[in-house]
Amino acid sequence: QVRLVESGGGLVQAGGSLRLSCAASGSIFSINVMGWHRQAPGKQRELVASITSDGTTNYAKSVKGRFTISSDNAKNTVYLQMNSLKPEDTAVYYCNADIATPSQRFVSWGQGTQVTVSS
Repeated sequence: QVRLVESGGGLVQAGGSLRLSCAASGSIFSINVMGWHRQAPGKQRELVASITSDGTTNYAKSVKGRFTISSDNAKNTVYLQMNSLKPEDTAVYYCNADIATPSQRFVSWGQGTQVTVSS
């Protein structure tokens, strides 16, 4: 069984910063891609950023230049540094990972962490 646990969400004023962390644990052979998605009330879940095992990153246009995704492959952990936060960044942020175990490959999701940016 594989588990993803996020941390680091909270309430911050516009212009502030937060750092999210997500650690994967369990029977993991390898992780191909880890990423962050977010879902605001009444909106669909959207990709924020992703990072492959070789360090290739991808960002949504709305966060490019403000957010930075990074990972520690040895710890199966992904981070999201969020700077210059805006009220429209308010959402539940979910971590996900494309995981391979000795017997299967699947995508696992965390439980989500709330980020609220006040104006």
